[in-house]
Amino acid sequence: MHVEPELIELESALGHRFQRPELVVCALTHRSWTQEPGHESGGGDDNERLEFLGDAVLGLVVAEALYAAHPEWREGELTRVRARLVSRQHMAGVAESIGLGDHLRLSRSEERGGLRQKSTVLSNAMEAVIAALYLDGGLAPVRAFVAARVMGEAAELLAEEVRAGAALGNFKSALQEHLQASRAGVPVYRVRGESGPDHHKRFLVEVRVKAAAGEPGTPLARGVGSTKKRAEQDAARRALDGLRANGGAGAEAGFGTVSEADAAELEELGEEPEEQAAP
Repeated sequence: MHVEPELIELESALGHRFQRPELVVCALTHRSWTQEPGHESGGGDDNERLEFLGDAVLGLVVAEALYAAHPEWREGELTRVRARLVSRQHMAGVAESIGLGDHLRLSRSEERGGLRQKSTVLSNAMEAVIAALYLDGGLAPVRAFVAARVMGEAAELLAEEVRAGAALGNFKSALQEHLQASRAGVPVYRVRGESGPDHHKRFLVEVRVKAAAGEPGTPLARGVGSTKKRAEQDAARRALDGLRANGGAGAEAGFGTVSEADAAELEELGEEPEEQAAP
C-alpha cells in the first residue's frame, strides 16, 4: 500500500517509517468515515480496535519509563503520574502537537461538526496510532515516541510536584499550602467570564492572593476550563508555575498566560460574581 504524500509528514513527526502503511491509515480512520455513503466498501476498518490495543501499549511503555526513571517512587506515586500522562487531556495535547487532527479520515457531516478538534477523538486516534507503531515495529518506535512526546516536559513537571509533596492534580491545595508557607496570604478565586451553550460551557477564572480581609488582593493568574472547578484548578496551576519561575515573586509578575484560542473564545466576558475565599 502506497503512503499518501501528506502522511510522510506524520511519519516524520512519529519518527517511524511504516512498512505496513495500511496500519496508520486504519489508525486515522474514524467510524463515521466507514459508514458514509461511498466508503462502505473499500473504505477499510475504523480505528476502534487499534485504540483498544494502543491504550494497553501506551500504559505499559509509560509505566516502564516511570519505573526506570524513578526508583525512589512508591506504587501510589507511579500510578498517579502514569494516570496523568495517559489521560485523555494529555494525549489530546500530544495529538495536537504533531498535527494528528489534520490527517484524520472523517465523514463530511462530522467534519462540519468540528469533530476533528474534539479532544476525545484526538486522544483515541493517538492511541490507535501508537498501536499501529507497535504492530509495525514493535516496542522500540513506541518507546521513542513516548519518550519524545508523551513524557518529556510533562513528566518532569509531574515529578517536581511529587518532590514538592503536592497532591497530584490538586493545584488549589498546593497553591494554598505554598502561600501559607510563605505567609503571603490566602488565594481567592473569581469567575471573570463564561461563554458557550449550557452543554459546552467555558469559564475564565482569576486567582488573587489576599493578605488581609477587605483588600482587593494581588492578581496571580487566570485559568480556563469546562467547569468553574476546572478553571480554578487551571488558574492555580498557572499561579504555581509563575511563583516557582519567579522565585516566589509571582504576585508581582502578573497574570499567567491564557492561550490565544481560549482568549478568543472568552472574548465576551459575562457577569463577574463576588470573589470568594478558597476552601
